[in-house]
Amino acid sequence: MVKNRPFASFLILQTRRIILALALIHFSLTIKASSLKDTLPPVTKSPENIQPEKAMHQQEPIPAGPIEIDMLLGKIDPANHPDFVMVDERFADKPGMFMRREAYEAFVKMHQAAAADGISLVILSATRTFNDQLRIWNDKWNGRIMLDDNVVAANIDEPFERALELLRFTAMPGTSRHHWGTDIDLNSVSNAYFNRGKGRRVYKWLRENAARFGFCQPYTPWGQGRWAGYEEEKWHWSYKPVAERFLKAFEENINYSHISGFDGWETAKEIRIIRNFVLNVNKECTVGSE
Repeated sequence: MVKNRPFASFLILQTRRIILALALIHFSLTIKASSLKDTLPPVTKSPENIQPEKAMHQQEPIPAGPIEIDMLLGKIDPANHPDFVMVDERFADKPGMFMRREAYEAFVKMHQAAAADGISLVILSATRTFNDQLRIWNDKWNGRIMLDDNVVAANIDEPFERALELLRFTAMPGTSRHHWGTDIDLNSVSNAYFNRGKGRRVYKWLRENAARFGFCQPYTPWGQGRWAGYEEEKWHWSYKPVAERFLKAFEENINYSHISGFDGWETAKEIRIIRNFVLNVNKECTVGSE
């Protein structure tokens, strides 16, 4: 028995060494696993549960079914229509204006972004009904409101020429994009305002940023994809996701039998008001453009 004692001691020592080695390996693996965990990205939801980030501007669906003729012509009451909301006075220069809900929500986001960049956007005009446009047109036609360059329309005897003078910046009732609740006039109705100082900064911001919120400028200078129609309006901005579909519906459903009931309406067909004015807009505001 005495001769076997060293061997027994050797076995005990080796067993302890093996146990110690296993313990050290386990400890090392634990440390490595912990370190690896710290370098991994955080656990996220499975792809089917992840909600995509909401785009700053999304195409809003047009109301189901065909667009009513009266809606295209502005023969509605926005105050009592479910698709329209009142513009908050803090965004406008006067109370009581309305916009289509989708267009208004997009404008509020654009207003906030502009304010963050030191730009103030003020709505001067939003939805205008047929009757609103009728009052404006007839007052200008009959000389109660002076036109640009101090022109008095009533002094122009020829109806065709008088209508063309009004049509530089004023739509015939039933043909205005403002009827749709998608279009707004901002800050000033003078191009000169947007050519210098504060107005120039506003226009530059709109040209660079408005599209992110779905807005486009329908009346750019002639020669930039427009052969005729209204003169440039740097103040007029349109919510394209809805307005482009209204424009298409107008083209498909409105004819000259619908355009009447105001002074000088007989000139509409001779002037080809639908082709040359209603449909003749900046291509950025038409269906299919980016």
